[in-house]
Amino acid sequence: MDKIKVELWENPTGVTIIEGFPGFGMVGTIATEALMDHLKPRLIGRVTSYRLPAMIAVHDGKIVEPLGIFYDEKNKIVIQHAVTNIAGLEWDLSEAVLEIAKALKAKEIISLEGIGSLAKKEVKVKPKAFYYSNHAEARKKFEEIGLSQLNEGIIVGVTGTLILKSKEKTKISCVFGETATGFPDSRAAATVIGVLDKYLGLNVPSEPLLKKAEEFESKLQGLFEKMKTTGVEKEKKDRVGYIT
Repeated sequence: MDKIKVELWENPTGVTIIEGFPGFGMVGTIATEALMDHLKPRLIGRVTSYRLPAMIAVHDGKIVEPLGIFYDEKNKIVIQHAVTNIAGLEWDLSEAVLEIAKALKAKEIISLEGIGSLAKKEVKVKPKAFYYSNHAEARKKFEEIGLSQLNEGIIVGVTGTLILKSKEKTKISCVFGETATGFPDSRAAATVIGVLDKYLGLNVPSEPLLKKAEEFESKLQGLFEKMKTTGVEKEKKDRVGYIT
C-alpha cells in the first residue's frame, strides 16, 4: 500500500531526464526550479506515495505538485521536480526514476546534486562543479566543456541510490555543485545550471540565472520552514486527537 506509484499522462520517448531531489544545499531543487522557470515545461505526471508527508504547498493560488514530472517538448527534456520531504524514500524514488526512464525510453538520466565544500559561504568565490558519468561519451563531453570528474567525495540521497541501482545500459550522469552549507545555496545551483546549459545547449541566459536562483532559494527556505512547522503542529494534533 505504501509503494511508490508513478503516474504518466503522456509518454514522450527518447528524452533526457533531469532529476533534482532535495539534498545537500537544496542544489537540485533550486536548479530544477530555475530551469523550469526558463523552459516552461508542462506537467505530464507525478510520483505519489502514502509515505509522503500529508501536506501540499499552494503558490499563486495553484497547487504545487510535491513530486511532479514535467516535459519540455522543444528540448525533449523531462524534469523530475520535488518540493517535499523525501527522507526515507530515497531507494524507492531511485526506482521510480528508473521506471520513468524505461517507460519513456530515456537517452540519459542527469542528476543535479550538491556536494560538501570546505569554503565558507560568505566568501564570494564561484562554487566549483564536478561530474560523474558511467558513459564514456558523456565523460568526454564534460571534459570538453572544462568540467573535472569527481574523484573523491560522498554521494548521498536519491543520486547515490540511483547510481547504485542503475544498470550499465542505463546512461546516467551527475553534476555536483560545491556548497559549504546544508542550507539552500542558490550560487551552487546556478553553477550547476551553467554546466547543464553547456552540456545540453539550452541557451539559458546567464545574467538573470543567479537572480532567479536566489529568488527560489528564499522561496524554498520559507516553504520548507512552513512545512516543518505544519508537520510539528500535525504531530501535536495527532497526539492529543481531533476531539479536545
